[in-house]
Amino acid sequence: MNQLIVTPTALIFAVALVAVAFFISLKEKIGLEKDLVIGVIRAVIQLTVVGYVLTYIISVNRAWLTLLMVGIIVFNAAWNARGRARGIPYAFVISLLAITVATGVTIGLLVLAKAIAFVPSQIVPVSGMIASNAMVAIGLAYRSLNSQFHDKRQGLLEKLALGATRYQTAINVVREAIRTGMSPTVDSAKTVGLVSLPGMMSGLIFAGVDPTKAIMYQIMVTFMLMAATSIGSTIACYLAYPQFFNADLQLRTMKS
Repeated sequence: MNQLIVTPTALIFAVALVAVAFFISLKEKIGLEKDLVIGVIRAVIQLTVVGYVLTYIISVNRAWLTLLMVGIIVFNAAWNARGRARGIPYAFVISLLAITVATGVTIGLLVLAKAIAFVPSQIVPVSGMIASNAMVAIGLAYRSLNSQFHDKRQGLLEKLALGATRYQTAINVVREAIRTGMSPTVDSAKTVGLVSLPGMMSGLIFAGVDPTKAIMYQIMVTFMLMAATSIGSTIACYLAYPQFFNADLQLRTMKS
């Protein structure tokens, strides 16, 4: 099999594709020009640093270093999820707890089932997949909570006026937010192999792994991500929705 070699010319073409996105955003006045530039710069720096760090961690193979790397991944995922909370109090703490539990439970079960070994070459990439998907799900759930508490404010106030508890008032909002958070992962699972070809499965097959094992591994990853997003979204929503109420059982006005 020929090795894949990324040349400077290939990178230049890749940058040109980003430039297309930049000019589309500029022409259509989408307002993402700054985010695109920051994203490109951060991606280059972060991938370079993480690449060398991962090489070191895998070569050293120490449990505490592996756990430290997982902790850094979870921390950054929670910090980014917090950015989507738009004024929800304690969003970082809530996100950190939700992503930690989702990642910990999923990784723990996989290790106990001997689906993966507790080595950095397996734990760190899988943790990254879980944490990133949980981060996206929680961010979407936060947006849903904010928009629903804003759009349905009058109806929620009427429920409170009629004597409904905080839980009774918000339960439908919470369920919809959880559904919103889980939807991308569920939709992805529905179309995997038909619309999207999983990179992990394809990579394993290209590397010479038995296709049956590669397929089983990808199925495991798909189910793992569905479980992680459901756990993370549920924990985040149930901890976040009380923040929309004050001590007198009145709706707060969230700062944007």
